[in-house]
Amino acid sequence: MRTLTYLAALEPSADGYGVFFPDLPGCVSFGATIPEAQKNAREALELHIYGMEKDGEALPKAASKLSAEDVEGCIVTAVTVFPDIVRNEMENRRVKTNVTIPLWLKELAETQSVNYSKLLENSLLDYLGVNK
Repeated sequence: MRTLTYLAALEPSADGYGVFFPDLPGCVSFGATIPEAQKNAREALELHIYGMEKDGEALPKAASKLSAEDVEGCIVTAVTVFPDIVRNEMENRRVKTNVTIPLWLKELAETQSVNYSKLLENSLLDYLGVNK
């Protein structure tokens, strides 16, 4: 199982800890406490890496240490994520979509307790020739 580890900087503020990843500009988070900041840092890193990979962007090499001036006054912590698990969860999560059908068909389907989601999913798999 593939793992990635990046160093996060937890920057103390009046209301908690801002989180940033020096190796990943734009990957930021926040937490009111250190444990919350660490949890949110992991979630931010997971989503950031997922987005980069989905967009075909190369991931930067993780630094093994950070310069003192980059993280002055911060708490530095290593954050490890499992990108393949995140990708699987993201791509298989359930999403809502609207469909439009005639009223009479909707009423008939409801009298027979049709599960629209299951029917649409199975129909799409069949139509697209996907074996799952």
